[in-house]
Amino acid sequence: MEQRIAVLLSATIGTLLLAAFAAVAWSAASARSAEAVAVATASWRRVTLWGLVTLFVPAIGYSLTRMPYPTGGQPPAAVVVEATGHQWSWELTPSTVPAGQLVEIRVTGADVNHGLGLYDANGRLVTQTQGMPGFTNVIRHTFTAPGTYRILCLEYCGLGHHTMASQLVVTTAR
Repeated sequence: MEQRIAVLLSATIGTLLLAAFAAVAWSAASARSAEAVAVATASWRRVTLWGLVTLFVPAIGYSLTRMPYPTGGQPPAAVVVEATGHQWSWELTPSTVPAGQLVEIRVTGADVNHGLGLYDANGRLVTQTQGMPGFTNVIRHTFTAPGTYRILCLEYCGLGHHTMASQLVVTTAR
């Protein structure tokens, strides 16, 4: 639904821009005084400003109602994992979680910014977030399959960045 609205909105704006360019090209053929051009320009700017405000304020307001973030009432996580990025290692506590249950991973950085990327056994990125000193980002994820998930740093954090890896072991549900 939102994609269709975006396509229609983009097509409408594109058509309006083409019409504006055509109007400018058509009006360039006529000679007018500087004062008349200034008055017409000021009028065009007012109309454009209020047209854009009328168009985009409701669109932005609508898009904010469709945010993908949960709005309270979240179930408690079965396991909370504390993940701290250090130059050049990850510290995970605990490093084993059960499959089929909600896991909350709290990610922070001890020294510089790090990017926690969690990969499955096939090397596909499952989830990611930033680990920043003085701030905690939270990932809530339910692992559907047991296995060993690799954790790599996605943010260049210094000379040993390429060695910054760890793992999270997901066990069968209890």
